[in-house]
Amino acid sequence: MALNSKIPEGPLEDKWTKHKNEINLVNPANKRLIDVIVVGTGLAGGSASATLAELGYNVKAFCFQDSPRRAHSIAAQGGINAAKNYQGDGDSTYRLFYDTVKGGDYRSREANVYRLAEVSANIIDQCVAQGVPFARDYGGLLDNRSFGGVLVSRTFYAKGQTGQQLLLGAYSAMNRQIGRGKIKMYNRHEMLDVVLVEGKARGIIARNLVTGEIERHSAHAVVLGTGGYGNVFFLSTNAMGSNVTAAWRAHKKGAYFANPCYTQIHPTCIPVSGDHQSKLTLMSESLRNDGRIWVPKHKKDAEAIKEGKLKPTQLAEEDRDYYLERRYPAFGNLVPKRCCVKSSKRAM
Repeated sequence: MALNSKIPEGPLEDKWTKHKNEINLVNPANKRLIDVIVVGTGLAGGSASATLAELGYNVKAFCFQDSPRRAHSIAAQGGINAAKNYQGDGDSTYRLFYDTVKGGDYRSREANVYRLAEVSANIIDQCVAQGVPFARDYGGLLDNRSFGGVLVSRTFYAKGQTGQQLLLGAYSAMNRQIGRGKIKMYNRHEMLDVVLVEGKARGIIARNLVTGEIERHSAHAVVLGTGGYGNVFFLSTNAMGSNVTAAWRAHKKGAYFANPCYTQIHPTCIPVSGDHQSKLTLMSESLRNDGRIWVPKHKKDAEAIKEGKLKPTQLAEEDRDYYLERRYPAFGNLVPKRCCVKSSKRAM
């Protein structure tokens, strides 16, 4: 098996546009003869299911949770980025592309990131059409706020509930297709294995978590939208159900597993407060918009705070080191997360 990213040929800014213009299409009459299995019903799986069904395919959607509304996408808080330049501060598709590649420590596939930047504006329009209640300014237009790693305001948000509201939008689009009979929903089902026919995924083996029954389901194609690799660490901000078992089973069947370093962390989280706590508590990174991060300048003050002899609020302003503003004056507290983590370790 050869490693093939399936990225189209050509200049970066034209790759996907050219690919869309030249790709083979499926006759609308033939789409209703094709079955697609989608495993996972978060923002990725849910929107894929709704879109495929809208196009006319027959979709079987599998959900580990009680309901698609319980997918871990619900945990996202701060917002979703799009290069709409509503604030008139110089944003563009290229700037979103560059900031995303830079924020990913230059490890991302540039062609895919550019495509993400291209479609970002349309994603916001789709979400608004689905009824996602993004925040709006006094005049009624969609509002934006600043976020880490960028020098423009491009983050669309719904208070601290952006993931939940986006998930409800995708879920409502799914429900419409369920009502039309184009999506058959399988709640409380866990994928146990991928079925391969001549090297292509043609179905899955699943366990009904209510009855314990082992079921087999066939299709012309299988889409895995099963979420992240969160519990590789003892503690993270991911739910305990984010255990990457579906991706692991695909890997055991021959799928390549790349970049295990891509595990999401959050520098802004509430640390463990006791033995009963199974995960870190996420705080929205939008807190960095107006907040300031500091550490004690002097080691004796840090030790006094650690021992409980001194409260952080009692530390004088001149004894506080706003290290992000000192080390990264252009970004300040909005520095990319990886710099935030590295700098905090150095500062302490």
